[in-house]
Amino acid sequence: MQLPAVYQKAKEQVFTIWKTLQPLLTVHVGLASSAKAVIILEQCGKNKGYHEMDACGFHPEGGCCMLDGPEKIESTINMKTLWKNVSVEGIDVIFSRDAGRYICDYIYYTSLYYGNGRAAFIHVPPLSKSVTAEFLGKALQTIILEMLKQCREERE
Repeated sequence: MQLPAVYQKAKEQVFTIWKTLQPLLTVHVGLASSAKAVIILEQCGKNKGYHEMDACGFHPEGGCCMLDGPEKIESTINMKTLWKNVSVEGIDVIFSRDAGRYICDYIYYTSLYYGNGRAAFIHVPPLSKSVTAEFLGKALQTIILEMLKQCREERE
């Protein structure tokens, strides 16, 4: 599902995903246009600091995702462990604790909030000659399968 680069609409769609589909895990993928050949595994979402305008010229009230929400929410997926365990030939995979303060981090925090931490966020580079859609798809598949392995181990 493609989410819009609009805070409120994205928040509503994330809520709908959790309410209607009730997934075990939701994995969000966002574009990191400044990253040339790197995949970034994001560990947590932040609640405040959203002052940049979205595609419609708005930003959240008080620059905040959830007025009653905690400062940050950690994913139940241990991204540092994932980063250590996963290897994708031809591209670097790195670990991060800051997804930025724009739509990506906003969506991530919102999903972590509604999903009680059962969300993940992966920043990917723009497509290029070396990072094709097929290559990126296979890399994401490898990463997500490792995430699901963590979910299984947690449930057992």
